[in-house]
Amino acid sequence: DDGNYDNDQLPQFPGGEAALIKFVADNLQYPEAAKAKKIQGFVVVKFVVTKTGEIGEVKIVRSKDLDLDKEAVRIVKSLPNFIPGKLNGEVVDMWYTLPIKFKLQE
Repeated sequence: DDGNYDNDQLPQFPGGEAALIKFVADNLQYPEAAKAKKIQGFVVVKFVVTKTGEIGEVKIVRSKDLDLDKEAVRIVKSLPNFIPGKLNGEVVDMWYTLPIKFKLQE
């Protein structure tokens, strides 16, 4: 290993990070139960972007509330295909971590 990672590339959402944040914001449905309890904060989700760019296994890394967790997983599973990640120039399955912010409108 010569420490050359030029051929490595993380999975990318079409349109980049800003487009990903916008997709999440546009599709987030605040769970009524969490809204009633005034629960807000971050749920951190980790998921596999497969070689074909599809969303594979989804895990909650940091939980906030069961309802928010479920909604975070629902959103991740609804994401369009990513541009897959590369390792040593080869397309591979790769984990991607996404913090999803739940904030109540005042």
